[in-house]
Amino acid sequence: MKHDLTPREVEVVRLISLGCTTAEAGKILGVSTPTADTHRTNAMNKLGVAKMALVTRWAIKLGIAKLNDSLTLAEKRKRGRKKDGWN
Repeated sequence: MKHDLTPREVEVVRLISLGCTTAEAGKILGVSTPTADTHRTNAMNKLGVAKMALVTRWAIKLGIAKLNDSLTLAEKRKRGRKKDGWN
């Protein structure tokens, strides 16, 4: 399937689908939280969804994320969260 998402929006959608908050996505990508939030909002508008759970479903459907996907070690370090059992 095709999508109109920019490369940065794809990155934010992928990170969110892997359980990151918008603030954590911003840390990983080296942008401010408001900037990451703008990318998330734009992606949600383009995908036509209003709920974060649907962002994850679209990420899988579009091939942005896979069911067995996880954060890279570098992304985990940048995120700054302790091991929580998910990622």
